[in-house]
Amino acid sequence: MPTLNINGKVVEVDVEGDTPLLWVIREQLGMTGTKYGCGMAQCGACTVHIDGVATRSCVMPVSMFSEKQAITTIEGLSAETPHPVQQAWAELDVAQCGYCQPGMIMAASALLAQTPNPSDEQIRQQVTNICRCGTYLRVIDGIKLAAERMAESRG
Repeated sequence: MPTLNINGKVVEVDVEGDTPLLWVIREQLGMTGTKYGCGMAQCGACTVHIDGVATRSCVMPVSMFSEKQAITTIEGLSAETPHPVQQAWAELDVAQCGYCQPGMIMAASALLAQTPNPSDEQIRQQVTNICRCGTYLRVIDGIKLAAERMAESRG
């Protein structure tokens, strides 16, 4: 049985090794924030962090992972208070329908962890998630607001 480290908890899951990580997260562990979109790693609705790197989980078999790798879902992004990206999203009403937003938030938070003050071009290059509602300009504004808030909190 694969053993995974998800949101800081080590869990054994009773699945075949070729089962996509997305289905383990949703069906075996009941964390439905990570969404199924295209099943081909194109849309980004299934984005999680693997050791802090934004990764599309729909095409990643659980056999690729061990308990040594930290897998973070949208549910594990923030422990007690919303992550600054989540706060910015709420403040600016970034989401329209909201289906793609957990993946967008995961991609944006990974970007800000690597690039604390990204340019619009860096955001466009790194956050390639698809939003059927077309909220891309609000996504950029949300990421920039989160970057400002994170810079303020660092002092």
